[in-house]
Amino acid sequence: MTQTQASPDQPVIRASHLDLTFHTADGPVHALKDVSLDVPPGAFVSFIGPSGCGKTTFLRCIAALETPTGGSLTVNGMTADEARRARAYGYVFQAAGLYPRRTIGGNIRLPLEIMGFSRAEQAERTARVLDLVELSGFEKKFPWQLSGGMQQRASIARALAFDADLLLMDEPFGALDEIVRDRLNEELLRLWDKTGKTIAFVTHSIPEAVYLSTHIVVMSPRPGRITDVIESPLPRDRPLDIRDTPEFIEIAHRVREGLRAGYQE
Repeated sequence: MTQTQASPDQPVIRASHLDLTFHTADGPVHALKDVSLDVPPGAFVSFIGPSGCGKTTFLRCIAALETPTGGSLTVNGMTADEARRARAYGYVFQAAGLYPRRTIGGNIRLPLEIMGFSRAEQAERTARVLDLVELSGFEKKFPWQLSGGMQQRASIARALAFDADLLLMDEPFGALDEIVRDRLNEELLRLWDKTGKTIAFVTHSIPEAVYLSTHIVVMSPRPGRITDVIESPLPRDRPLDIRDTPEFIEIAHRVREGLRAGYQE
């Protein structure tokens, strides 16, 4: 994956010279500037940069929640809006966003109900994704009866329920303690390996980005630009203690250097 050269296969996400400027009462806010990126099928891509650098804004452009003011963006060969209507992605937000009056199963079934799946199909998909995130047996529990980590796993299950090939994740583990975060990082890698989905993941954590990703996109302070795209040489099978290896530390150092360079430009 590079900033300027397309993947041999059709990229799942292709951004070309993408700009986004918000017009406010205090003047224009340049959120993204000249962002070009290809994301190949099956990649796990993390976006890292300082607060306000446009990481989440870029994810929201992919999801057609924001409209770029320049350049082009395609998702599975479609415009972002066409991809949204085709339900080409699942989206996991920073907060689990579960409806408190619906059970965990009811929360997962909600998008399936909206999409018109039969009750039998809803039940089958709900059971399957609960098993994937190791929440089988919790279908009848309410969100308040689950820990924060379990709620976020339920949120991931909801995003997986309609089986889109692309999963967009906006700092889903940022509010969790380090022990729970490590556990969910391991589970997410297992899910990614089992499902073969493409994942675009926003994080502020260098160790998390290096541990999870096949590619790490380093972004500058506003206006958000890409300062580096790092293709990870780490093996797909990654125990947590890989973080103590020289290879891991070297990649983390390169990410820090990319972040530092963004401030100096």
